[in-house]
Amino acid sequence: MLDKSFDPNSAEQRLYEMWESLGYFKPRAARADDTSEDNFSIVIPPPNVTGSLHMGHALNNTIMDILIRYNRMKGKATLWQPGMDHAGIATQMVVERKLAAEGNIARKDMTRENFLNHVWNWKEESGGMIERQLRRLGSSCDWSRSRFTLGSREGGQMADAVTKAFVDMYEAGLIYRDKRLVNWDPHFQTAISDLEVENIEKDGHFWHFKYPLEGGETYNYVEKDEDGNIILEEERDYISIATTRPETMLGDGAVAVHPKDERYAPIVGKMVRLPLAGRLIPIITDMYPDPEFGSGAVKITGAHDFNDYMVAKRNNIPMYSLMGSRGEMIASEIMPEKYVGMDRFKARKAVVADIEAEGFLIKVEDKKIQQPIGDRSGVVIEPLLTDQWFVDAEKLAGEAIAAVERGHGDSQENSTRFIPENWKKTYDHWMANIQPWCISRQLWWGHQIPAYYGPDGDIIVSATGDDVPEGYVRDEDVLDTWFSSGLWPFSTLGWPENTEELVRFYPTSTLVTAFDIIFFWVARMMMQGLYFMKDENGQGIVPFDDVYIHALVLDEHGKKMSKSVGNTLDPLDLIDGVSIDELVAKRTRGLKNPDKAPQVEKATRKAYPDGFEAYGADALRFALASQAGQGRNIRLSVERIGGYRNFGTKLWSAASFGQMNGCVPTDFDPSTATLHLNKWIISELVKTAGDVSRYIEAYRFNDAADAVYKFTWDTFCAWYLELSKAILSGEAGPEKTETQATFAWVLDQILKLLHPFMPFITEELWGNLGADRAAHLIVSDWPELSDGLINEAAVKELDWLMTLITNIRSVRADMNIPPAKKAPLLMLSDTLDPRLATYAPQLSPMARVEHVELAEKAPDAALQTVVDGVQFAIPLAGLIDMEAERKRLNKEIEKAQGEIDKIDKKLGNEAFVSKAPEKVVNLQKERRAGYVEEVETLKTALEGLA
Repeated sequence: MLDKSFDPNSAEQRLYEMWESLGYFKPRAARADDTSEDNFSIVIPPPNVTGSLHMGHALNNTIMDILIRYNRMKGKATLWQPGMDHAGIATQMVVERKLAAEGNIARKDMTRENFLNHVWNWKEESGGMIERQLRRLGSSCDWSRSRFTLGSREGGQMADAVTKAFVDMYEAGLIYRDKRLVNWDPHFQTAISDLEVENIEKDGHFWHFKYPLEGGETYNYVEKDEDGNIILEEERDYISIATTRPETMLGDGAVAVHPKDERYAPIVGKMVRLPLAGRLIPIITDMYPDPEFGSGAVKITGAHDFNDYMVAKRNNIPMYSLMGSRGEMIASEIMPEKYVGMDRFKARKAVVADIEAEGFLIKVEDKKIQQPIGDRSGVVIEPLLTDQWFVDAEKLAGEAIAAVERGHGDSQENSTRFIPENWKKTYDHWMANIQPWCISRQLWWGHQIPAYYGPDGDIIVSATGDDVPEGYVRDEDVLDTWFSSGLWPFSTLGWPENTEELVRFYPTSTLVTAFDIIFFWVARMMMQGLYFMKDENGQGIVPFDDVYIHALVLDEHGKKMSKSVGNTLDPLDLIDGVSIDELVAKRTRGLKNPDKAPQVEKATRKAYPDGFEAYGADALRFALASQAGQGRNIRLSVERIGGYRNFGTKLWSAASFGQMNGCVPTDFDPSTATLHLNKWIISELVKTAGDVSRYIEAYRFNDAADAVYKFTWDTFCAWYLELSKAILSGEAGPEKTETQATFAWVLDQILKLLHPFMPFITEELWGNLGADRAAHLIVSDWPELSDGLINEAAVKELDWLMTLITNIRSVRADMNIPPAKKAPLLMLSDTLDPRLATYAPQLSPMARVEHVELAEKAPDAALQTVVDGVQFAIPLAGLIDMEAERKRLNKEIEKAQGEIDKIDKKLGNEAFVSKAPEKVVNLQKERRAGYVEEVETLKTALEGLA
């Protein structure tokens, strides 16, 4: 017999270990008649080796697991390829901090080999915690195939794949070395990607400076308003520029104005003298300056600003590097000696003071500015002109753009489509404006670039280094982790070897990821996959057929989860439970701003005074899936997760009821059912199974979850279970035997439909309800049910019965009739409906019907309802105290009318309607409509007492 309830803490881990030990996560063996349609594969977006499970991971992996479990049950060979990213900066930072905490010497005082040994030791001891956490979520990955972007300490296939990709692309002219502007992190002293930069709004300043014209020359400066009226006219011997970074003016190469800006037309082409530096620089025209912003004149510092860099390139303006790798001012022919060695922010103060002393400071304006901050280091990122390795992404982009275009067009062969489709626009925009991709990083942890530099500046790129002459030195830089991640869909399957897995599972079926890495990861996998993976005709093959972009997980109020705000939800806390003190400790530990700890603690204790119960993985998964609508962010509340745990409890109770009533799984053929009650539940199941399959195939996970939830809770538990009680508790016979078999069979199909969403409780029930089953639920067959099983006559009959029961319950509730009191049901007709006799055993307990009889008309003081055009009545005599009920109804009407009057007064106040937010006004209108409906219902009930 089933236990009283399902215990996720003990069962989930046991079930997961069973699945994994029996090899269920591995793809089934290939069959002779298999086609590509019989295979389904997903590569996991490789989490950082330093990472831990957060709610975004939980959503992402829940969706992938739904797809994998669904397709596994469909009989396909499924491969969910797991693995981790070596996370260059993040891992190096973690290990450096660990060394410092242990009193070890710093990385810069070690050899590269010594430091990397420390990192590998950390990885083997502490890295990869997230893979263990993904198991707790129920992710059915083939862990035997887990891959690491860096390979192993000795190298291995993954490392060889990255090296081969670099060498091949270099030899094809797609990888090259160049001096270009990059995001530079002065703390880690490395180039970083845009994804590792957070643009944060901060209080700042706008400094306005005079750049004097050469030789004291003057011009007539005229400013006009929108109507062309002159508002300022004066003779000037300077041009005014404004900047948020005064220290960079030492490297200016020009001043740019818009070609249509009439104010500066007289001085375009003239020279101005750069304050402090004394150099002469030209005034040029370019489309970049905005005449409406600031003074309309922009200083062009090509070596320290991305927009300026493009202007300088277009206009052949020299670029001067001002800073070194730590953000310090460096010596050069254009750098005044007094600033050399200064930190950039100290130099800023000195430059402003010196310009003011020379009389060239016009004003300082307070301004909100967007500051680029390194997401790991927390320091201001500096655009820096450095020698780096680049991929010629523009040459690779064309085919990647065309493949997505095909996916959304008429011809979808060898193509990729985005779901939801609107993300194609984001992809297209980024790809159409693609820039060279900087792939080198000044780190030690990563794939060391296989390039060697000779004494004469010669460069040799070699996979092994065996062919490199003596005297050459290997590049110390490593590759951007996105380079190795870009190879992920095929390198994990054994490329560059033509392995069985590569042939069988490439291209992969679906990629599930977040919108913020469409360019950084999705686009790069598209470009590299199409370049390296070719068909027999030499055409590139896309890495995946579909890209499903999931939404963000927000808190229940629609706010982004943030550790500093104190509204983050840890999936493991919700799965396994956590006390309030542990929760507070976790949320306040490691805050970037420790001063916010009291605020975070207060908010946490107020929101969750008792911490979190252990809701289990199933409840969390279902809560996420039920809200995973395309294009809609998820507002996740703990209360909702608790509600889905209750759903699991409801399912367990229904299974216990069936077991106690002899509903045992058999070789039941649903087409043999004779009772309309059983035909009806089979019909509804067929419709639901079709809906769930269709919704999962269309990536409408919320609709799929909603369909199986409503069928399980409403149709099966609330109606079929109750309607079948009279038969199951009756005497043995064909009707009872059929109902027992139908109940067990339908419950089995429910377990199958629910399994991708709630794998643990469904597997536990499957095993306990059928002791002699040939296979576990995880590898059972998905319900493929024929529409021929739908019996419309049975559906119509049961719809009539349920409407009748619902209406009787409703009118009884309106009149406060005690549930214990039964009453006769009068049918106002010439002939008694035979269905009333058929379902008398159900009407008695479910609608509290004493007996059914015919009547010409309803008696005085009777409740009335209409079903399918036929009127029914329930005499009230003896059921309630009429006078007391009249008083109660009148009092309720008066109360509801009072609320209507209050709202009318508020809505009649013009000041309220004009000033209140539209949302507030609409809420008042909705409340009024609810009270109006309540008054009408109460008046109808009162009339029934007349």
